[in-house]
Amino acid sequence: MFNIFLHNGNFKIEMTVDHKLDRLGLPLETSIGTTPFAIELRHVVKAYTSAGTTFFALKDLDLTVRTGEFIAVVGKSGSGKSTLINLITGIDTPTSGEIYVASTTVHRLNQEELAVWRGRTVGVVFQFFQLLPTLTVVENIILPMAFCNTYPPRVRHQRALQLLAKVGIIEQADKLPADLSGGQQQRAAIARALANNPPILVADEPTGNLDSHTADAIMQLFASLAAEGKTVVMVTHERDLTRFFSRSITLADGAVLTQDVAQ
Repeated sequence: MFNIFLHNGNFKIEMTVDHKLDRLGLPLETSIGTTPFAIELRHVVKAYTSAGTTFFALKDLDLTVRTGEFIAVVGKSGSGKSTLINLITGIDTPTSGEIYVASTTVHRLNQEELAVWRGRTVGVVFQFFQLLPTLTVVENIILPMAFCNTYPPRVRHQRALQLLAKVGIIEQADKLPADLSGGQQQRAAIARALANNPPILVADEPTGNLDSHTADAIMQLFASLAAEGKTVVMVTHERDLTRFFSRSITLADGAVLTQDVAQ
């Protein structure tokens, strides 16, 4: 159970769990995965039923991603891209099949456990940034650390500044998001995704709202993070960015159509 409150200007999160926990705060009996991959999906099916009709968003999908890969997920609208990302991040759950992410058996976690796991394991970057408009840029970076209690309060501000320096916008730390350009906001969003040092980064069309020059700079930043050992999975429609990826996975009708390895 979570209790969240504000004390002396700092976010405080308390959690009470009745199980023996692993290093991510998850019950040991549900969290231990059995895969050598950073991400593995085994025979995953996702079905939605409405008005007596069943639609299969994913159909018996198998997928593996190794640590340090930079993966593109491409496909037409309705191909299953968003569903795949939602399953990898634990936002949605499979109808059947097994999902392992960062050595965690994700498909066995309940909603409370998923929230803990997601906050510490997966950094998510959105097309439209999703920065909180009333917080400064540095406060936006601090918030995930406070929510997940991953770093002591005394070091969070300095870590946030280090991350902003890493993505090249430390001079924007005390500004509100509205005062930044689109490219700067996306860099801030990447810094926020890195706040808890997650092993997995998932990006949903992160360059879709940027000009080509800024998009290339953002892609180079993602590539450098993969080179450092982060596993990066990105949904994109932009074919001209394929040079940045180690592999491109094309989905069609809820299944993997092709997998192209970079030359």
